[in-house]
Amino acid sequence: MRRFPVTLLLVAVVALVALGISTKGAEASNSASAFVQNIIYSNKIAIFSKSYCPYCRRAKRILGELHQQPFVVELDLRDDGTQIQDVLLDLVGRHTVPQIFVNGQHIGGSDDLKNAVLNGQLQKLLSTS
Repeated sequence: MRRFPVTLLLVAVVALVALGISTKGAEASNSASAFVQNIIYSNKIAIFSKSYCPYCRRAKRILGELHQQPFVVELDLRDDGTQIQDVLLDLVGRHTVPQIFVNGQHIGGSDDLKNAVLNGQLQKLLSTS
């Protein structure tokens, strides 16, 4: 009979630990979400990137050729990069990089940026600020 209370106590401790972990995870997620929203809406151009990604480099080069200076978040150089990428997945439905925002509007990735330049959409978005 003595084993039942010990087992019950063990289950309770495990449950409390699990709740504590999930609460911390939720706080980290909320923090990453707040960070992403702040970056998107506080910068004329924001790029969520990875430093080694050729598509990210291409997007930064295109903007540089247009004499635009984006705010760049290099996800691979941040401890919370994975959480930020998860927030971007929830926000735009993509887990890939780069993810580019202009004046708070999601442009997409590198190919989308190139198309926005070619069809004049990027210039319109930049002129509205």
